[in-house]
Amino acid sequence: MSSSAGSDIQVGGPSQKQRIVVICPGRGSYTSETLGYLKKYQSKYAEFISDIDERRRQIGEPTISELDNREKFSPGIHTRGEHASALIYACSYCDFMNIDRDKYEIVAICGNSMGWYLALAFGGALDWAGSFQLIQTMGSMMKQEIVGGQIIYPAVDDNWQPDGVRQRAVYAKLEELASHEGRLGQAYISIWLGGFIVIGGDKAGLDFMLKGLPRTGDYPFQLINHAAFHTPLLFETSKRALEMISPDIFHKPHTPLIDGRGHIWQPYSTGQQELYEYTLGHQVYAPYDFTTSITVALKEFMPDQLWLLGPGASLGGAIGQTLVKNRWKKFMSKNDFKERSKEFLTLSGV
Repeated sequence: MSSSAGSDIQVGGPSQKQRIVVICPGRGSYTSETLGYLKKYQSKYAEFISDIDERRRQIGEPTISELDNREKFSPGIHTRGEHASALIYACSYCDFMNIDRDKYEIVAICGNSMGWYLALAFGGALDWAGSFQLIQTMGSMMKQEIVGGQIIYPAVDDNWQPDGVRQRAVYAKLEELASHEGRLGQAYISIWLGGFIVIGGDKAGLDFMLKGLPRTGDYPFQLINHAAFHTPLLFETSKRALEMISPDIFHKPHTPLIDGRGHIWQPYSTGQQELYEYTLGHQVYAPYDFTTSITVALKEFMPDQLWLLGPGASLGGAIGQTLVKNRWKKFMSKNDFKERSKEFLTLSGV
C-alpha cells in the first residue's frame, strides 16, 4: 500500500495530468516512526522551515527543527498540541509543495480535524503568517490544561463491512450517559473516521464509555494528549479562539476545500467571514465528519488519485474504509484495498 510520492502512478499520456484530491492529516500523525521527517526537506524548503522556526523562537517555543532533530521521540513533548501541530504543519507543507504540478492537477483539498487548518493553509485561504497563527494558537489551547479527551472505537468488522452491533453499542451507551444529565459525565460523537467512531468527553464520561463498550481487540482505547475537540465541551475554546484570531487573516481559497461537514468552499464564492466563523466556531465544537468529506471528494471531484500527505499514514485505514463504504473503483472489502490501493492512493509520508 505504501509508496513514495508519485513513484507508482501511471500517467495516461505525455500532456495528461492526473486529477488528485489532497488529504491533510490530523493530530497524532507525527510519531516515533516519523522523527526526523524534515531532514530530507531542510535545503529544498529552508526558507519555509526557517520562517516557522523564527516564529516559534519569538513565542518562546522550541523550534520545529530542534524537535524534529532530537535523537529520541518523546511522547510527553512531541505529542503536546503546541508542538505536534506545528511539526505536522511543516511536514505536510513540504509534502504538499513537493507534488509535481506538471503531472498532477490538485482539484480539491480536505483533511481530518486539525487537517482542516492545513487545508486552509495549502488551499490559499491563509498565508504563512496566518497559517502559523491559526495552527499554533489552536494547538496551544490545551497547553495549561487539556479539556477532556478522545477515545476511538470501530464501527466495522475485520473486513471493513458495517457492524451494526458495534454501532448500536456506541449509541446506546451515549444515550444512557446522556439520560443521567451529566451526573455520570459527558461524552459525544467527535469524529466519524471511516470505519471508526471517535468519542470526545470529560474524564468521567470517557471512563463510562471505556468500561461500558464491548471490548474488541485493542478497542476502545484513549488517544494520547487529545482534547475533546468537536464536542460541546469546546464551546469556551471556540469563544477564546474567536477573541484571539482576527477574520482578517482569512482569504478566498485558490483551490476548492471540503470541510468537516462535506461542504465545499469554492474559490470564487467563499465568504471570508463565513469561513472564519465555521473554522473557529462549528468546526471546534460540533462533530467532524471525515467520512463525508472523503465521500464528497470522490463524488463531486471524481479524482484519479487520492494523495495523503505525511507525516506518517495513520489515515490510510480510514480512507480505505471510506472507499469500501462507497464501493469506489469497485473496492468491496479490506482485501480489495490491500491488493489494489497503490493504483489510487499515494502516501507521501511513508
